[in-house]
Amino acid sequence: MQHLDHDRLVFLALGESEAADREATHLDTCEHCRGELETLQHVAGLGAGTQGLTDLPDPPEHVWQGIVAEVRAAEALPTLTDRRPPRAGEPAAPAAAPRPRRGRRWPRWATTAVTAAAAALIGVVGTAAVLGGGDEPAPRPTVLASAPLAAFGSTPKDASGDARVLGDNQLHLHVANLPSVPGYYEVWLIDPKTMEMFSLGTLSKASGDELLPMPPNVDLRTYSVVDVSAEQFDNKPAHSGDSLLRGTLTG
Repeated sequence: MQHLDHDRLVFLALGESEAADREATHLDTCEHCRGELETLQHVAGLGAGTQGLTDLPDPPEHVWQGIVAEVRAAEALPTLTDRRPPRAGEPAAPAAAPRPRRGRRWPRWATTAVTAAAAALIGVVGTAAVLGGGDEPAPRPTVLASAPLAAFGSTPKDASGDARVLGDNQLHLHVANLPSVPGYYEVWLIDPKTMEMFSLGTLSKASGDELLPMPPNVDLRTYSVVDVSAEQFDNKPAHSGDSLLRGTLTG
């Protein structure tokens, strides 16, 4: 039985063309060609399903070495242009029967490279699944304390926010509708008994989310108030006294 060419099966697996009636009939009756086509379709599906993946680990070096070896070996095979013309007195070789065209044809070395590269893709995806733990999401940091933030003083009442102290020593801050200020917004932790305070950093926008680093040894039972203030570019590190949002942390 004459099997379908490997490069033709690659084309069919990639969906570049439809199988002709004769090819479809052959695939229905030939288990070998049908199995090879299904394998190539599976590989093509893996490739399509990994288009959105980023930061994958590099494949092992031996995979690329194998691809290069396959391509070089295929390139070294003689082609029709390598055959010498007949010498004087020698009968000319009979002309080969014309081969029916079945659409665009890939060189043999190209399909070999495609198949080898597909194998490399499977190895990379498998490595990523092992290293990344499959579809399991990364664990979220523990929330140690949280506080709703309300408009303070003369701040418009539609201004609001939420603060969450995370177990990885960060403060997640969400704010909305802060009034425009000529300077910038700064975030503070305050001891309400003594009004001692220290700055955690600045906000980059009037609405949105921000992550600010927290000192690892801060006592949230003492510094329990989160404050967002409006500050001026006046080279003064102290609190301006103009608080926009405020809330008390609870654990």
